[in-house]
Amino acid sequence: MPRTLLSLGSINADFQVRLSQAPGSQETLLAEGLQRLSGGKAANTAYLGALFGHRSLLLGRVGADDLADQALGPLRKAGVLLDEVTHATGAGTAVSMIAVPANGKKQIILANEANDAWDEMAAQRVLSAIAQAPSQSLLVLDYEVPAHIVRLAVTAAHARTLPIVVDPSFPERLERGLMPQVTALTPNMEEAAALLGHAILNEADAASAAEALKGLGAQIGVVKMPDGGCLVACAEGVYTVPSSGRPAVDATGAGDAFTGTFAIALLEGQPAVEAALWGSAAANLAVTAFGSQPAYQGREAVMGLVQTLRPRIRRLHD
Repeated sequence: MPRTLLSLGSINADFQVRLSQAPGSQETLLAEGLQRLSGGKAANTAYLGALFGHRSLLLGRVGADDLADQALGPLRKAGVLLDEVTHATGAGTAVSMIAVPANGKKQIILANEANDAWDEMAAQRVLSAIAQAPSQSLLVLDYEVPAHIVRLAVTAAHARTLPIVVDPSFPERLERGLMPQVTALTPNMEEAAALLGHAILNEADAASAAEALKGLGAQIGVVKMPDGGCLVACAEGVYTVPSSGRPAVDATGAGDAFTGTFAIALLEGQPAVEAALWGSAAANLAVTAFGSQPAYQGREAVMGLVQTLRPRIRRLHD
């Protein structure tokens, strides 16, 4: 059976614009370059699974509206399996409004809508998909869906001994009691700070945070850095994985590029540090163009950057 990436979480219709001034600099800003795109953490990771040639199954919710076509159309075209995406009644497809200033550091307003509108039928569809997944499968999921849905999915995947990667957005929803069932936890600096209750200001702080995340029970703790690198704590020690230093055109979806490609590497049997290297390479490439899915690059480009970055990995301590 083929390897299968199960991606559970948010599915959005993205509306993205470019700004010449930073958001908040005045009451009304003139934007340009409006794009209507597919987005959401689960949608983005599922897109990457298909891009890397795997059987990629998306689990999530959209509304019964025209925005569902915007959210799902590019995924369908990419080959993502959408049979387990269900339609919410009484809630529209989630909408993400994204403003990207000249420095590439996007700001997002998310109307979560259908992502939070789950019923028993939809929950059972998730459990059935996990139960029927091939043995060579991995579950990657986020907390932009209700915590009880994440709990059901993690418990079901753990019972089948499937690897589980959790992107803890929104961090306040994370249930710490689940972490011993989790293979890897992949927050960014802000999310890690929220989970651990203290600021993370530099690489040393991030290294300690990665260890603390692993201390919650996950086998691997990762902190994604703003420049596209990361700190990873695993059984072999704590490592820093570098950024390529490429300037950011648009950071939208870069964190999802990391988590999705990191999960794909684990699915393919790569060890933790190599998986983190794949994730960092994908994130560094993702910021070089506008949008999330349109900016993602495939295996050949990611592996090319992996070769460049690998000699710069540093082991910090055991």
